[in-house]
Amino acid sequence: MVQLTVQLPDRVAKKINPQSPWLAAVFELNLTGFHTLAAGTAAEVTRFLMKNPSAQEVMNFHVPEPAQTRLRRLLTLNEAGLLAESEQLELDELEQIEHMIIMLKAQATD
Repeated sequence: MVQLTVQLPDRVAKKINPQSPWLAAVFELNLTGFHTLAAGTAAEVTRFLMKNPSAQEVMNFHVPEPAQTRLRRLLTLNEAGLLAESEQLELDELEQIEHMIIMLKAQATD
């Protein structure tokens, strides 16, 4: 793991400091460069993390129902071999977000 040191104006540092436990995930979500509707889900996860959730709130977090429904639909299409290329990209991105949420929940239990 790399440790990163940045200089920020005091006003920015005051806003960021409470979210420090979740900054790595926020950076990862925002630097991934989602190209599908999954970007909206990534933005929702980012907004949630920027509220500096407690470990229990992280454990209780689930992506919004529309994203869960979309993921289930894409998985069903994938199992049937009917995914278009754009849908495969979306599925990959949603699975990436799901993996990140699993990792956040694991971190929250430490």
